[in-house]
Amino acid sequence: MTIRVDRLGTGDDAQYRALNCLFADVFDDRESYLSDPPYDDYVARLLAMPHVVALIARDDAGTLIGGLVGYELPKLEQRRSEFYIYDLAVVENHRRRGVATALIEAMRAVARAAGGWAVFVQGDYGDDAALALYDKLGEREAVLHFDIAP
Repeated sequence: MTIRVDRLGTGDDAQYRALNCLFADVFDDRESYLSDPPYDDYVARLLAMPHVVALIARDDAGTLIGGLVGYELPKLEQRRSEFYIYDLAVVENHRRRGVATALIEAMRAVARAAGGWAVFVQGDYGDDAALALYDKLGEREAVLHFDIAP
């Protein structure tokens, strides 16, 4: 199987909406991804932002099989950025075929082209497949994550 990865940009509204549907299904979270879809003008502005990285993966037939959303985070201490992978999902019947790795490699290419210093992702305890993938591609750091209400 050939995996084609594309970065979404201006005019890719339909692919953006399909990606949100994929996330809703894979993460079993229709409330977050589908209950209040953004208006077209919001989607257009979002996809035009250079610090927003939305990637989609397709198989040989052109079927959407995975996606990644990340963000460039410019740093203050030096003229460099870090790239954060926020959402990464692959449809179940295409897992363990290199789709997630292809998406992460595409994110790494985006980061390199922008002079990025690092790409990072969080993993959840119990998500052994994801943790194994991240261990294969990078260095594990033991950190604590806190959600702070605005």
